[in-house]
Amino acid sequence: MRFATTISLVVLVITWGITSHLAQSDAFPGPVAVGQKILQEGANGELWIHLGATFGRVLVAFGLAWVVGIAIGVALGRSDTLDRWFWPWVNTFLNMPALVIIVICYLGLGMTEWAAVLAVVINKAPLIATNVRDGVRQFETRYDEFASIYRLSWIQRVRLIWIPQLEPFLFTALRTGLSLTWKIILVVELLGRSSGIGFQVHLYFQLFEVDMILAYALSFMIAMQLIEWVAVRPLEQRVQQWRKDDQLA
Repeated sequence: MRFATTISLVVLVITWGITSHLAQSDAFPGPVAVGQKILQEGANGELWIHLGATFGRVLVAFGLAWVVGIAIGVALGRSDTLDRWFWPWVNTFLNMPALVIIVICYLGLGMTEWAAVLAVVINKAPLIATNVRDGVRQFETRYDEFASIYRLSWIQRVRLIWIPQLEPFLFTALRTGLSLTWKIILVVELLGRSSGIGFQVHLYFQLFEVDMILAYALSFMIAMQLIEWVAVRPLEQRVQQWRKDDQLA
């Protein structure tokens, strides 16, 4: 699998290089020029500063959205009354454009770090809540009966019954939510922060330095791909194994 992925990426880079060479345009630099800029920014430390700022925002914002989204999703999934009254709220925020939320947060709270994080939480928590709500609504009633018979505590119910059943839905929320979160963070940084990958992209857009724009964007994409390989893929394999075991049972 990884061999095929590596070959595919190599072919993509070669295609990029050939296309850039044929275009002969400053607006479309090749992989060599962009790679040199990545090494340059990495050597002077600027790349790591801005990568760190962006990743910090992603972790904080997605972590808060994760907690809020799971709490709302479980509440709506377990209670028909709450779902009837508050699902329209969740659905409204789910369909609200991210840019609108970002602008409102900046106008209401100022160009602050808290406003930037809050905008992402408001935008992503409904997506996580929707996935968790759907998962809770598909809980097997036989497991609840098992918990009642053996008088499991609330913590035991969560650990032994709820989490295993929610794992596929939590993973879906993780994969989709994380990929969307870092994209929104870049917009947040572009509009109102003084650090981060989005800020650097905006800065070099004004200077029309496309090679620097691609250098920062590509660096962030590589970092996110490493997270995919190191953390997300192993988690996906675990979830798939759980599904197989559950089907066999």
